[in-house]
This record gives sequence, C-alpha cells and structure tokens, in this order.
Amino acid sequence: MKRTIRKATRSDLPTVLELIVSGRRIMLENGNPTQWGNSRPSARQIEDDIASGHSYLLLEDGKAIATWALIPGPDATYAKIYEGHWTDSTLPYYVIHRVASLPEYHGVMNSILDYSFSLTDNIRIDTHRNNFIMQRCLHSYGFDYCGIIHLEDGDERLAYQKLFSR
Repeated sequence: MKRTIRKATRSDLPTVLELIVSGRRIMLENGNPTQWGNSRPSARQIEDDIASGHSYLLLEDGKAIATWALIPGPDATYAKIYEGHWTDSTLPYYVIHRVASLPEYHGVMNSILDYSFSLTDNIRIDTHRNNFIMQRCLHSYGFDYCGIIHLEDGDERLAYQKLFSR
C-alpha cells in the first residue's frame, strides 16, 4: 500500500464530490446526521477550495480515498471561542475543513494530519458534537480541545488546536 497526496484539480471535482457523499454516509451511519446533512459542503464550496489551491486528495495505490481542505488562517468563525481558549492565539495557523473518505480505508486522518503538519506547525479544526469518529482521531493525534465556536449560520462546533513542535 502506497499513499500519496496531491492538490485536487478541476478535473477531480467529481471524485471529490463522491468522497463528500461517502463522508456524509459515514456520519449518518455513526449517529451524526446533521453535521453536513444533505447539503454541506456545497459543490460551490468544493469548487472554491479547488480553485484556491486548498483542496487535497489522499490516494492509495493511485486511488483517491480521502479529501480535505487545508486553508491558511485566520478563519472568521474562529475569532470568538466560548467555554475555553485557543492553545495559542498569536501564531499563524492553518485550518482543516471538509474531511471525507471512503469507509473501507483506515488511518486516513493520520495520513491527512501527517501531511498537513509537514506544511505548518499550527492547525485548528472543528467538528460537530456528534462526530465521535473525528473527536477520537483528534484526541489520539494529540489535539487539545479548546472550546466552542459558531459557524456563520450559528451552528455550534467543538474546536481543537495542535501546535507541532519539531
């Protein structure tokens, strides 16, 4: 098994959208039907991620098995945090959004985080209260739970941050 990572291109849009559908299905099957529902993230949002160079694909033996967006901060939804505080609020950071994968592959989040930390030392990420899979992945990778943030539409998310020291 050989895993590689590359930025998604416009021609990858159907593949990325298929992975998003898979991510929705995984969430639904694991007690998290509302984080993305049937409409998040939108195709337009994925197109914007690709156009801005922030969309990535994780491939195993050449097959796309996961996608995510790695975006330089600041992120407006992270400006205010409730019931806690960021591990660090002064250093530049990147944000991981829109993680989705195929269900039959394991260790995907570790591959995503290993690669992302090769590009930055400071990552913030948020997830739904019912996304126990993501919470478990973040905890096992050493992320600190920092508090609660609110999306632009007011939805609550649990916020995490990890500073990677080299």
